[in-house]
Amino acid sequence: MRIGTAEREEATRVLGQHFADGRLSTEEYETRVTAAVQANTRADLRTLFEDLPTPHPAFLLPPQPPVWAPPAVSQPPAYRQGAVVGPPSERSKIVAGVLQIVLPFGVGRFYTGHTKMAVAQLLVTFFTFGVGAIWPFIDGILLLVNGGTDPQGRPLRG
Repeated sequence: MRIGTAEREEATRVLGQHFADGRLSTEEYETRVTAAVQANTRADLRTLFEDLPTPHPAFLLPPQPPVWAPPAVSQPPAYRQGAVVGPPSERSKIVAGVLQIVLPFGVGRFYTGHTKMAVAQLLVTFFTFGVGAIWPFIDGILLLVNGGTDPQGRPLRG
């Protein structure tokens, strides 16, 4: 494959690193830089680095396999956030949502296993004399609409 000025400059820069590290003598460095400037293909440059350890110019390195990334939208939030992947939870989002709405002091969150959030909702509701019940009520609606997860990160079943 033919190369351009950018590849030649990168090759001479990397050869300069090897020269600075003491791997090349002055004469050998000058010979290799001259060959790099006159190179037309990657194969011409590859021969200049065959006997040298890394670093090598990036364009001479073998291509790295792509890193797998989970889909951004098509899966439930528990899967996108890197939670434990497995079968759906045995707990129901409908039961959790209805419990949150009917008994708005964290009962639905106790059901799903999110005890810390349930205790927080219970305390907020208690210490605000019932005004804080809006939080579990809205949380119940969100559980019904979006679902949720159990403590292991598995999505609640419908």
